Amino acid sequence: MTGTATPAHGTTAKSVRVRRRVPTRTPHQAAKAGGGRLGGPLAALPWALPAFALVGVLLVYPFFRSVYGSFFEDNGFTSSYTGLDNYARLADDPIFGRSVLNTLMWVAGTLLLPVLAGLLIAVATHRMRFGGIAQLIVVLPFAISGAATAVLWNFMLTSDGAVNQVLRGIGLDGWAQSWLLEWPQNTLAMIVASTWQATGLNVVLFAIGLRGIPRETVEAAELDGASGWRMFRHITLPQLRAVTVVVVGMAIVNSLKAFDMIWILTKGGPSRSSETLALSMYRETFRLFHVGYGSAIALVLSMIVVASSWMYLRRQMPDTGPTKS
Repeated sequence: MTGTATPAHGTTAKSVRVRRRVPTRTPHQAAKAGGGRLGGPLAALPWALPAFALVGVLLVYPFFRSVYGSFFEDNGFTSSYTGLDNYARLADDPIFGRSVLNTLMWVAGTLLLPVLAGLLIAVATHRMRFGGIAQLIVVLPFAISGAATAVLWNFMLTSDGAVNQVLRGIGLDGWAQSWLLEWPQNTLAMIVASTWQATGLNVVLFAIGLRGIPRETVEAAELDGASGWRMFRHITLPQLRAVTVVVVGMAIVNSLKAFDMIWILTKGGPSRSSETLALSMYRETFRLFHVGYGSAIALVLSMIVVASSWMYLRRQMPDTGPTKS
């Protein structure tokens, strides 16, 4: 019986192996083949949606709600549209003018005292023996909350407090005064108290910046004869530019929204003489129930914070635009 014999299993037979070549695809082709799934920058969108929602609920909606509410006279029970009357009232309110002046004093004091003190302490202790311990002592007050700091300084600044007792003890009775009961020394005293707490953070930031200065740069300057003030002015300060931008920006924003220390020490008094814009907004909205007027103050404060921060950063940040050939 004749037929075609098939090779038995396991026998060696010449076989042809066909190697399949997998074609390569671009990311765009892969995204299309994947049924239109999100790719590239949009791939992270589902993960970012919770953050967007949180920002929208906590920041965006309250902002636009305040803008809307500033056009109404709202006492919590009744509401009536008043247009721009709340903003016109700001121009005629002497308390608002004093709040703006106090806010400017806080900005100037916060820039001059904590930033300058933090820079000087960081530079002075950078190469000093036991400089880390000295920096730690300065940083410790920053670990205390603003409320606790205010309680401590209230004990020191009252009429019969520690400051006046020390002055009387060393024979300087004429220097003893009611630090928190008269303007402008009440605002100046609170700026000093805030400086005592805020300097520590600036010391930490400047110390980090000093450690980031290349050693080769310092050695080259020393070989050229730079030391002392010349070293500080021409080497240290330019190298600390990026850190200084952060420190000054944070100081501006924090001074514009200063609240807790003022509220605990003076509650904006006496006769609302030490109020800042943040404190005036809180009092008008939540204590006097002038919700529309408080919303107008809040909007003005927000515009000042955003505008000052934007102008400062725009001035300090280098231009990264395209260069012309």
